[in-house]
Amino acid sequence: MINTETTTASLSEVHETIDTKKKIGWRKIFSFLGPAYLVSVGYMDPGNWATDLAGGSKFGYSLVWVLLMSNLMALLLQGLSARLGIVRRRDLAQANREAYPKMVNFALWILAEIAIAACDLAEVLGMAIGLQLLTGLPLIWGVSLTVLDTFLLLYLQRMGMRKMEAFIITLVAIVAVAFLVEIILAKPVFMEVAHGFIPTFPNEEALYIAIGIIGATVMPHNLYLHSALVQTRKIDRTKEGIKQALKFNRIDSTIALNIAFFVNAAILVLAATVFFKTGNSNVAEIKEAHRLLPGFLGNTAPILFAVALIAAGQSSTVTGTLAGQIIMEGYLSLRINPMLRRLITRLLAIVPALIVIIVYGEEDVDSLLVLSQVILSLQLGFAIIPLIHFVSDKKTMGSFAIKPLVQALAWAIASVLIYLNLKMLVNEASGVFEGNNLFAKICLVLLGAFFLCLLLYIILHPLLAKSKTSVSIQMHPDVNTIKNLSIPSFNKIAVALDYSVNDEKLLAHAIGQGQEKSSYLLLHIVESPAAKLFGKDSGDFETEKDTEQMEFYVNQLQERGFEVEGKLGFRNRVKEIARIVNENGADMLVIGAHGHTALKDFIYGETVNAVRHELKIPVLVVNL
Repeated sequence: MINTETTTASLSEVHETIDTKKKIGWRKIFSFLGPAYLVSVGYMDPGNWATDLAGGSKFGYSLVWVLLMSNLMALLLQGLSARLGIVRRRDLAQANREAYPKMVNFALWILAEIAIAACDLAEVLGMAIGLQLLTGLPLIWGVSLTVLDTFLLLYLQRMGMRKMEAFIITLVAIVAVAFLVEIILAKPVFMEVAHGFIPTFPNEEALYIAIGIIGATVMPHNLYLHSALVQTRKIDRTKEGIKQALKFNRIDSTIALNIAFFVNAAILVLAATVFFKTGNSNVAEIKEAHRLLPGFLGNTAPILFAVALIAAGQSSTVTGTLAGQIIMEGYLSLRINPMLRRLITRLLAIVPALIVIIVYGEEDVDSLLVLSQVILSLQLGFAIIPLIHFVSDKKTMGSFAIKPLVQALAWAIASVLIYLNLKMLVNEASGVFEGNNLFAKICLVLLGAFFLCLLLYIILHPLLAKSKTSVSIQMHPDVNTIKNLSIPSFNKIAVALDYSVNDEKLLAHAIGQGQEKSSYLLLHIVESPAAKLFGKDSGDFETEKDTEQMEFYVNQLQERGFEVEGKLGFRNRVKEIARIVNENGADMLVIGAHGHTALKDFIYGETVNAVRHELKIPVLVVNL
């Protein structure tokens, strides 16, 4: 593998790793199924449970139609997200980076990262509550234990995209089956449930809960996620191939999001059947619902409820982290260690949860769930509006730009969602203005003005920009002719040696890249304790032996007619390799990859990736 470019594809480690072109029949259809299931977990995460429980316990089946409407909205928006990824091979963050100025993109990135942290907060609390309900584990310990799933995610990433999708689909199936059994136990009257599909609002409070249900349905990070996940499929880039990919992804989204609709509807119907019909109309908290279930449905129901909650929380944490990676790489072209990324995201969720539990007790945890939904609502418009602009642009989407009718529907949905979420935010903030805290009022007004100006800018900028910057990917690049094909020649090739049986393989690959006039720079990093402290002045036994070994290699190659020199580095492995390569003017580096497990990579560091990002020359990575 030779690294010669600075731009990377979305989720580059799994980009186009699933080849759909060689499949036929049902195998081809199944090869496309998967991305939407990862997206669907965001529609049934613990943050949605409270609104579904409140709607069912207070108003019976009358708000089922709201769930159906929000599901149809989600289907359209997720379809637009998938279209962007399939047609332009860009995720939403990358498309934003190409379309908007740097400062606007920086603001959008900050908002997106805050949304990811808020989403993770809901998932952490959901898992912790599920563990407490199932095992009696105190909430503070449950929150702390959720940090361990960072290792699970890293393991899943190593296993490959299909394995990760299978894991998520299994968790989704657990949630769906658990609620199917709950519904069977509850025995709702389905003719009464059917009446819930007729649009109606019993009173003002029902309208407020409906706003909460719709506002909590479409998650902004899911729009980033879907546009990247569809790119894990390698498709035929012809017009017919793209059409086929869009069709199969539409099938994928329809199945997956309807499963999410079933889960949300099941929660609402369960609450309506068990609580509303028995006069318990004030059940809006997850723990309260769990406490009351045994009295109506027996001891099996609360166990299933808790297991479903844990599965929903766990599945959401995986997809939330992937969305975080997409956002960081897309907006900033910055890649960090996935484990570090996961730990940062998880700690941003755990710390506020622990503070609230320690200071205020477990009773105020539900207010944190509400806060997480409010923060997500704030970000929603900043994801939907650019997405509609991008998929409507005929210059970049070609014949795959959405039709005027779909545009009108998309803008109508965006308007409704933004209005509903702004209304919810205003309601949540109204308590501040009733108090006497002047500083809090000023901060809220300034923040509101900033968000409003940013929202107006991202709406108007694509419409008013007189000259759009050219995109980095053409819709239909000219593939008939290869132009300006310049074959590189490497004058000095550096080889990073580890003084093992692998050195011979590394040297052979380096010589294979060279030409008659090429010279070779052999380098090795001394890592003894003395060398780390004193550098080249250490003079310890290991340094002496490493020097002798380097002289041996140099002499052996010089006797074979090669122009060779050797250099030793000390202390930091990555920085020393980069320094020696740069100081000696090497124009290519050959380095070995040992194929460590995820745990070893975390402990010892991923040298290859770290070195690769330090250098601007081609790097040939040899698997050892």
